[in-house]
Parts: sequence; C-alpha cells; structure tokens
Amino acid sequence: MGIEAKGITKRFGDFTALRDVSLAVGTGELVALLGPSGSGKTTLLRVIAGLERPDAGVVLLDGRDATGIRPDKRRVGFVFQHYALFRHMTVFENVAFGLRVRPRLMRPSEREIRERVMRLLSLVQIQFLADQYPLQLSGGQRQRVALARALAVEPAVLLLDEPFGALDAKVRQELRRWLRRLHDEIHVTSVFVTHDQEEALEVADRIVVFNEGRIVQEGTPEAVYDHPATPFVFNFLGNVNLFHGRVEADTVSVSGPASVDGKQASGEVVVYARTHQIDLATTQSEGAFPATVTRVNRAGPVVKIELTPAWGGIVLVELTPERFAGLEVSSGSRLFVTLRKPRVFGS
Repeated sequence: MGIEAKGITKRFGDFTALRDVSLAVGTGELVALLGPSGSGKTTLLRVIAGLERPDAGVVLLDGRDATGIRPDKRRVGFVFQHYALFRHMTVFENVAFGLRVRPRLMRPSEREIRERVMRLLSLVQIQFLADQYPLQLSGGQRQRVALARALAVEPAVLLLDEPFGALDAKVRQELRRWLRRLHDEIHVTSVFVTHDQEEALEVADRIVVFNEGRIVQEGTPEAVYDHPATPFVFNFLGNVNLFHGRVEADTVSVSGPASVDGKQASGEVVVYARTHQIDLATTQSEGAFPATVTRVNRAGPVVKIELTPAWGGIVLVELTPERFAGLEVSSGSRLFVTLRKPRVFGS
C-alpha cells in the first residue's frame, strides 16, 4: 500500500508542528523521517496513522482519502518508542491481542491465532519467550514483541516512532540491522521516525529530512549525505567543522571558525568540512593551514584528533588507525590541515 500526504498542516495551540508538508511513500518502501526533536516527524507519523487530525491537507492510503477514517480502520500498524506492552499479559497474549479484539465474524479461530502468533514470534526470533511477561524481557526483546504485535493484524503500512530510541547503543545497532533484514523479507510499506542520522543512513531506502515543521530534503541515503541541499542538512548529517572563508579563483581559503548557525560577514562564505574528509601532514602544502594537536583519542575504529589552529577554536579530525600511525604524532605536535571536499554555503 502506498502512502501520500498532501499539504499537511498541524497546529497545537500557537505552535505549528507541520507546515504544508507533502510526502509520497511507495508500496514496499522503507522511509526514514529524520530531524531534530520538535521538527514535525512524529506529528506526521501520527497524522498518517489517524492518531492526529490535520488542520489542513489530506492523507491518501492506496490512493484513497483516509483523512477521516478511524485509526483502527486504516490497516496501519504502529510501534511506539516505549513498547506500550501489556504488563499483565504474556508475550504470546500481547501479540495475539489485536486478533482477539476483532469483531466475532472477523476473528480468527484459536488455532489460527496460535499459528500466526508463533509464526511471528519465530520471525522476530523470540519464539522461546512466548510464555514470559514483559518485565522479564530485555529492552531489545520487548521491542521485538511490540513489532510482532503490530504485524499480527497484517497491516498494509507499518509506522515506527523512534523504535530503538530507548535502547543502549549496541542493542540499537543489532536491531536496526535486523529490521532491515526483516523488511527485505516481508516488504510491508514502512515509515520510521528517528533523530539518529547513522540509523537512517543504515536502514532506510529513502531519507526525508525535517526542520521546523518542513521537509528540507529527501532522497536516497547516498544522495542526502553526499549532496546536502542546505547548511542545515550538511550540519545535521555527520560530524562537521565550520570555518569562515573566502573563495578566490576557485580556491577556498579559511580564516577562522564559524558558528553553527552559519552566519558570516559580508564577502565571506561558510566552509563545511566533515571530520573524516580532512588530511593531516607534517609538512606544509598548498592550501593547508597549521594547527597544534591538543587531544588524541585512539579508542574505537577511528582515531579522533582535536587540533587548535592559529585563530583559536577546535578542528575535529577522524583518521583510520593506519593513517594516524603514519603521522607519528601526539598531543602538542604541529601539523598542517587540508580540507578535502569542502562544501561552501553563502557569499
């Protein structure tokens, strides 16, 4: 089932959460709504689910106007960030709940319910927990129960609101890889909300970036990351250094740090450089500026280096351990910094 939101505006008192937002999601697509807190992502998800009524605009499900249809009639499964499981019910009964409360004529038989629930628990790899209660489970296991419960009613659309936000980093990484594999298996149209750019880049077919109630860019993960349309998108997707600079004869020169809001003086540009797209060398080269190493963190798969240039402030650089080992430097060393693939905004 495809989803189309057209001209959605939603206000809460004096606050406008969504401003004329339009979005189409194709059948079987997995789309991430990405942006900071308060940018409108969850509000749009709730409007699609029917949990919020828009002040303007319409929601089409499979080409039909669903704006006035009750949530339980939309064939939409919703997975909340904090699971919302029934603590007094076993895992099995939590997943079976949506089937048992159907009208009698639409309710499957007990045998069909058991077969479907156990099949779903096997799909999410927790069939051995069928008789346990939510309080006996880990956070990752509870989230799998919540997902199985949403799938039990055979939704045409699956909506997930920050599904891994309450989990620790390692479990979150494991579950998002698992969600991608699960989606590739069942192909249900899915939309998930996140403020974690790494999560969106790893899981989604397409990313929709929100800011202040509007969509500011959408596209494949590669397109959004490699070709950000605005300073906000560039700064939100990944770790970034901002510099004041000037462009002369197609050459970018930097002259000091820039603030996150990207404001610059007349005649200047703001230069954006991702932390992993910076080269360090022990000798001067054209376009490089000197800086002193103030801190080195070797933990993890990358070496994180903080440097202070002549104008002050901090330049953050990420290198592979192999590249760092070749420099043979430590805190206090003087290096020369070159920006690779810098992006310029403003003039």
